[in-house]
Amino acid sequence: QLQASGGGLVQAGASKRLSCVASGSNVISINDMAWYRQAPGEQREWVARITLGGITNLADSVKGRFTISRDNAKNTVYLQMNSLKPEDTDVYYCYAYIKPFGGVWADFWGKGTQVTVSS
Repeated sequence: QLQASGGGLVQAGASKRLSCVASGSNVISINDMAWYRQAPGEQREWVARITLGGITNLADSVKGRFTISRDNAKNTVYLQMNSLKPEDTDVYYCYAYIKPFGGVWADFWGKGTQVTVSS
């Protein structure tokens, strides 16, 4: 289970941090973690990715404003969003590549958290 939190309404220029925790006793290993976002009627867009070792990649649209990080001890990935713009308004989804107990590596998605940036 991936549970994202931290969404809400903010004004343009403000900051917000999203968190996503992979919970459940059956989580054995987590490899890549990432954030995506999606507006109504549009395709899901990749935002940021972080490897188990901490190597990060960010979409050009958020470089210099967003930062992705993770706490492996807490099975948690974060997305620090600074200098938010109205065009950042979306539902944000977390993703993780997880090996559950007794299972195989697979893609897992959180349910999404809404971020709304007012102008």
